[in-house]
Amino acid sequence: MSWKGIFPAFTTKFAANDTLDLALFEKGLQSQLDAGVDGIVLGGSLGEASTLTTEEKETLVKLAIEIAGPVPVVLNIAEGATKEAIKLAALGKSWGVKGLMLLPPMRYKSDDRETLTFFRSVAQSTDLPIMIYNNPIDYKVDVTLGIFDQLQECENIQAVKESTRDVSNVTRMINRFGDRYKILCGVDTLAMEELLMGADGWVGGLVTAFPRETVAVYRLIKAGMLEEARAIYRWFLPLLELDIHPKLVQYIKLAEAQVGLGSEYVRAPRLTLIGEERDRVLKIIKEGIATRPKLEVDELVKAVGSRQ
Repeated sequence: MSWKGIFPAFTTKFAANDTLDLALFEKGLQSQLDAGVDGIVLGGSLGEASTLTTEEKETLVKLAIEIAGPVPVVLNIAEGATKEAIKLAALGKSWGVKGLMLLPPMRYKSDDRETLTFFRSVAQSTDLPIMIYNNPIDYKVDVTLGIFDQLQECENIQAVKESTRDVSNVTRMINRFGDRYKILCGVDTLAMEELLMGADGWVGGLVTAFPRETVAVYRLIKAGMLEEARAIYRWFLPLLELDIHPKLVQYIKLAEAQVGLGSEYVRAPRLTLIGEERDRVLKIIKEGIATRPKLEVDELVKAVGSRQ
């Protein structure tokens, strides 16, 4: 695994009857690959992992691997029990995933010793590369520098999805660990800032609706073309802010529907947006679509790619 670049936190596409919409899943995934993403994360928060059955995860993983070819597919693990997390890691390996994204145990606020033991137990059960998802804002467990220090013994724990919403944490991680852990920004509204401070990649949300622009921002920053990156990022920010709301799934799926890369269907207990809330979010999305930067994004990306 090369933990760098753009990794979409891919959404799960549902049909009106609450079954998987595999045709739409394939269409959306192909748009990510065509834009040049570097990996795919399945079954994350944005993928409505808590509502998916094991059989559905298997279907999505195997289809994604078939479509993605050499682009690595990463399976998210967000289980409540350690033994279930270990079981899913083994299943992911058998399905062919190239890596795992691992959250602290869900539905229980573990202390530092419990968090460390959970991560260590899963890591020792598999040889798959692992990215720890550190999101204390939403999941209430902070994976501290002290925990990361002790996790260094687990060679397959290689990266962190940095979602503390503290840009300075990128520098803290680098100061403490050098390049031991790859750092991928997990908060859309902080992506450019964290990339400039040394983050290696971006696990994105709005990339599922705007893949070319997201890839362009990343590649332009890494090529030192900061003015060009800023122009896209400043346009992007009102859309990126949809990623930091409790209803990010509904908001981002609405954006996907508007650009033809998804539908608004979500799985209960989530409900599709209605009324004033939908109108408000839709206005942001439509304004973003109408004012998309008049940049030849494909040509920019191609030019940047030739310089790397």
